[in-house]
Amino acid sequence: MIRHLNNNSDLLRFATAGSVDDGKSTLIGRLLFESGGIYQDQLESMRKSSEKRGRADIDLSLLTDGLSSEREQGITIDVAYRYFSTEKRRFIIADVPGHEQYTRNMVTGASTADAILILVDATKGMTTQSKRHLYLSSLLQIPHIIVLINKMDAVAYEEGAFKRIQESIEKFSQSLSIGDIQCIPISALRGDMVVKRGDRMLWHRGPSVLEYLEQLPVLRKGQSSFRFPVQLVLRPDSKFRGYAGRLEEGVIQEGDEVMVLPSKKKARIREIFSGLQRSRFGKQGESITLTLEKELDVGRGDVIVSPHDTSVISHSFNARVCWMGDEPLQKGARYILKHETKTVQATMEEIQYRLNLDSSKHEQADELHLNEIGSVSIKTHEPLVIREFSSNKSAGSFIIIDKATNATVGAGII
Repeated sequence: MIRHLNNNSDLLRFATAGSVDDGKSTLIGRLLFESGGIYQDQLESMRKSSEKRGRADIDLSLLTDGLSSEREQGITIDVAYRYFSTEKRRFIIADVPGHEQYTRNMVTGASTADAILILVDATKGMTTQSKRHLYLSSLLQIPHIIVLINKMDAVAYEEGAFKRIQESIEKFSQSLSIGDIQCIPISALRGDMVVKRGDRMLWHRGPSVLEYLEQLPVLRKGQSSFRFPVQLVLRPDSKFRGYAGRLEEGVIQEGDEVMVLPSKKKARIREIFSGLQRSRFGKQGESITLTLEKELDVGRGDVIVSPHDTSVISHSFNARVCWMGDEPLQKGARYILKHETKTVQATMEEIQYRLNLDSSKHEQADELHLNEIGSVSIKTHEPLVIREFSSNKSAGSFIIIDKATNATVGAGII
């Protein structure tokens, strides 16, 4: 069940993505500057930094390029989070890096977003990285995708330039599972169609970026079940045995019957604690501690669910994997797989196909290289409690870790 929250005071989380120099940081700076979300001391610091770069105006991109190394290079390499609000809504922005080397950061920043702004340079059109961002947004099932055709000032605000890129985006998107996609022409540098419409693109009758975000419905799934991956077993003394973790789905209350997976043993909730305070309820997103009315063998990585939960307990599954390692993923390779709070050994049994982003076709492959996306058959040495990503993002996603370096080298969706 989907519930539309049309009260625009609801918090909207959105991410920005694009290729290098597409203007993501400038867009965020423009949104914050014109909506009054920049403090005077920040403004003064940006003015001084802009002067050092030889600019007469304020470089608004400096607001999100927060790391000194990023500023020196003029690029964003980490996910920069910013909060701002208007009279109509509150926002959290994740400005994710544009360079394809940092695709993993894009996945991190966009994974919890209600919407994503994907910037495309009007002078370049769609690039392979643009297609990658669209595909990953579809894969992550972000409810609203807004493609911003930026730098319209560089093409004399021509409607034809916008239409040509819009058509290529719509053609590519036909092969993806995208529910809502919108294209808006903008100039982040000049401010056209960002906060205010301006008068240089009167041929476009849609709202500005901020106007569109302010009226965007936030989608929330109504849930009758709950899911609680156990992160830690607390035993301060022989009389207390608690299970700590984050409630990933639904609502739980004292007295509820629960089932522990993978053992399928059942019990009832005796107590719920939020920090040191006892609470009758626990809600999705909260970190809580549970105690049960009877003692069961429960450990880290087990999952406490409602009795009618539809999760699958399995050693093997197929998943779409975005590869982030410098060394390629190969058939038969072994890695560490982290799924929710459980960490297991895993073998990449088969690479079913690799996605060609330019043609949108599936290709036969023996390896997945850096930033490539493919379908992989995986076998784990211990069973996992999984669900499809479409029904629960936590239960349907995982990361792949290199055993030698402990580096995250892949992210997968079931």
